[in-house]
Amino acid sequence: MKEKNFRYIYGPVSSWRLGASLGIDQLSQEKKICSFDCVYCQIGRTGVFTCERKIYVPAEAVIEELKQLPEVEIDYYTFSGRGEPTLAKDFKKLATWIKNEKRGRCAILTNSTTITDPSVRDDLCVMDLVSFKIDAATQETFEKINRPCCGITLDTILNHLADFRKIYQGLFTIQVMAIEENLKEMSQIAEICRKLSPDIVYLNTPLRDSSVPPVSQQHFNELEKLFEGLRVLSVYSAHKKVVQPISVKDTMKRRGKKI
Repeated sequence: MKEKNFRYIYGPVSSWRLGASLGIDQLSQEKKICSFDCVYCQIGRTGVFTCERKIYVPAEAVIEELKQLPEVEIDYYTFSGRGEPTLAKDFKKLATWIKNEKRGRCAILTNSTTITDPSVRDDLCVMDLVSFKIDAATQETFEKINRPCCGITLDTILNHLADFRKIYQGLFTIQVMAIEENLKEMSQIAEICRKLSPDIVYLNTPLRDSSVPPVSQQHFNELEKLFEGLRVLSVYSAHKKVVQPISVKDTMKRRGKKI
């Protein structure tokens, strides 16, 4: 397949969580835009540290690229990219177009910080799958690993996630990034997950480029046992599809690879 030069869409990538995943980047700036500065982030340090929602890339600009998309297998149109995707104020408009015109399923990978915003909760309800990040059980570890801005607290996020769980009709999933700094809290994190009753828990560790080393596969098997009673998908054991990216350069850039 001939590569294309897209600015706002990338992939499809072989996602261990979502199968053939076409990335949607409605932030698409040179610097990462996020409300977190996670120690393990494959993209590197946050360049624009914010909790403000605004239009960075208009939905219409992404739609124009999607109209040029060649025939390719896509399991999910995944809103992710270089930062926190819910900071893009019109992601609901874009997702609605995809669902209506492409008949596609839409997923979003969020760090959970904006769940306190009623407009975000309303926008997320259009998504077929939402993956929320929970990497800590205490505020101390939360600040150490995720390094949030705007005075964000873990308890506030968890309370709003519990409320959203009651109204959301799609697949409610949680991603946990296991690293050395949160292993001592993993049992508590598992209990938090049980209380939220997610459809899936994605148990992850930094296998891509990262300044933080991954947890070994042997140790991972022990971690999975802590989540007994929940449906757990592990980065080490999940099946990965063979896919052909439409633009290798853009795909690598969004995934934190040097190009």
